[in-house]
Amino acid sequence: MASKAKNSDIKVLKGQEAEDAVLQYMKKMNRPFGAVDISANLKGAVPKTLTAKILAALAEKGEIVQKTYGKTNFYVVNQAKVETLPQEELQALELECKSVEDDNAALSAQVKQFTAELAKLKSTPTDSEVDERLAEAEVIVRAMLGDLDCSRIARAYMARIDADWVRWRPEWVRRRKIFNTFWQIATDALSPQDAVALAEDLGIEFDRPEHVELEKGPLCAPVPPSNRANLKRKRE
Repeated sequence: MASKAKNSDIKVLKGQEAEDAVLQYMKKMNRPFGAVDISANLKGAVPKTLTAKILAALAEKGEIVQKTYGKTNFYVVNQAKVETLPQEELQALELECKSVEDDNAALSAQVKQFTAELAKLKSTPTDSEVDERLAEAEVIVRAMLGDLDCSRIARAYMARIDADWVRWRPEWVRRRKIFNTFWQIATDALSPQDAVALAEDLGIEFDRPEHVELEKGPLCAPVPPSNRANLKRKRE
């Protein structure tokens, strides 16, 4: 079987350059290694035989510590020569760590709040159901206002129409408000062009001009409590 070709892009190191490479890698990783592992991790830049000699020499100099297990030698950086952080820097890292923990706690609370909102949404009628009932109510109301004499409509039928409108329109308004809030959070870091592209990818349809015009009309105008009471008395 033909042997695998060596990677010609790897420069084979020798002498002091090879020793520096091995020591630098040992300090960077700061964990026990054998000569074979180091040579492999350096991608063959330092051959295995040379790596073993360098490790033995570094152990004699006190730069690393040698441990023998059976017939295998392992080496680790001399911990007495490992640089430690100053007390001030350690304190700064502790403060940074506490700040991150506080941020995580705040985010966890926010996730809990959103999870509760999501559970509430899942327990309510679906968007399609709300849209369907609202569309039916709007069609019936338009038909009554344009073609029918309200005095001829049965009280029970009118009560049902009013009940459906009162029930489903606030639900739709609430869902739209929740969606707008979530959408603002989701697209806050995006540019307007990216937000539009994301909406298209997700198949989100926003209110069209006719919807906005309808919202401004008398059909969707809020009715004061006193007017509602008067309207109820008239129908009775």
